[in-house]
Amino acid sequence: MADPTQNLISELRRGTLVLTVLSQLGEEQYGYSLMQLLAEKGVEIDQSTLYPLLRRLEDQGLLESEWSVEGSRPRRYYVLSETGKETLQQLKQEWRALSDALDHLL
Repeated sequence: MADPTQNLISELRRGTLVLTVLSQLGEEQYGYSLMQLLAEKGVEIDQSTLYPLLRRLEDQGLLESEWSVEGSRPRRYYVLSETGKETLQQLKQEWRALSDALDHLL
């Protein structure tokens, strides 16, 4: 039987992934480099989670991407769009308000 605490922790982390990913795309990153960057900062994300998320965020107009064929193989680079930058600012404000409220509760 699955540990309910682990399930809740996973659910909590999933809820922060959009903010986490957007926060790291002020500069161009390709998927693997983004995974490494997040891991270095303590956020592990599986490629089977990251790539669909990147596509969804691009479909929503929050990211722009382009292919680069320089180097050993083609890579798709992602960066925040103008809408993505505005959305990131709003999400950061909401996160801070929610974090402050939780600090008072906990």
